[in-house]
Amino acid sequence: MEYDLPRLTLRQLEYLISVGETGSIARASEALNVSSPSISAAIAQLEEELGFSLFVRRHAQGLSQTPGGRKVISQAKRVLAEVAEIADIAADVSGAARGPLAVGCLVTFAQLVLPRMRVGFEAAYPDINITQSELNQAEIFSALRRSEIDIAITYNMDIPADLQFTSLVKLRPFVLLAASHAYATKNQIAINDLVDLPMVLLDLPISTDYFLSLFSNVQAAPRIVERTRDMAVMRSLVGNDFGYSIANVHPQNSISPDGLPLAAVPIKDPVRSLRMGLLMAQGADKSRAVKAFLDFSKEQAKSGAFEPIGGEVLK
Repeated sequence: MEYDLPRLTLRQLEYLISVGETGSIARASEALNVSSPSISAAIAQLEEELGFSLFVRRHAQGLSQTPGGRKVISQAKRVLAEVAEIADIAADVSGAARGPLAVGCLVTFAQLVLPRMRVGFEAAYPDINITQSELNQAEIFSALRRSEIDIAITYNMDIPADLQFTSLVKLRPFVLLAASHAYATKNQIAINDLVDLPMVLLDLPISTDYFLSLFSNVQAAPRIVERTRDMAVMRSLVGNDFGYSIANVHPQNSISPDGLPLAAVPIKDPVRSLRMGLLMAQGADKSRAVKAFLDFSKEQAKSGAFEPIGGEVLK
């Protein structure tokens, strides 16, 4: 007996799975960044093609899968997994890196590093589709463990044993001051000279511990008068002479966001530098897209691409 195969698309199956997992067309729309009417129409077309309801609509309770819907969703997941394997085979045969790549970046330097890296990388690998997110260090750890991102550009701060870090460049800390500050013209500043001065702390998870640790050699604590989680706000507070701050990444200019001149002065003491690099889950570099991003970033570091932000190539 001849049977007409239902006319289904992979996109419809993707929408179906998302609605099944979220229990709501609105939440699936948000997760997929696709309009609710498009997802609703796709589900309706699937139900018409299959000849039965995939969901029960419950007022104020979202959508519940019907018994038939559960079976179709389970099979749809297998179909998409098989399609992904076909894409992997194609990549192996052609030797090309392709597919999606979710890149995270530490929020303190994302605006200085990630867009420029993306331009060069996407030109070299046009078949890799990057999405980016800006996170603090703790959020990066969590996102990697939940597979929400594939790789992250960050510092080697408190790296957990289950994640893999590859160093790219070394970034020495420096003192950021208003250009009118008495210390702005110094060649170097000792940590001990900062203890009694007001400090604007870039207050982010894990990053805070690093900045405070720089004072451990003088067995003192800084006099923190302002805290902010935003690099731009920190620079404006410093520019308006609310206090000094400490950072590791040099901006592209010496002007605060509100137009005031700043000065960056190296720290005299032998304090711990940070290493900027790539963080990923163990074994993540088996992915062609991740491996391509890793190799590209290493070449960028060797070529001096990070020097404008103070990066020293690691020997």
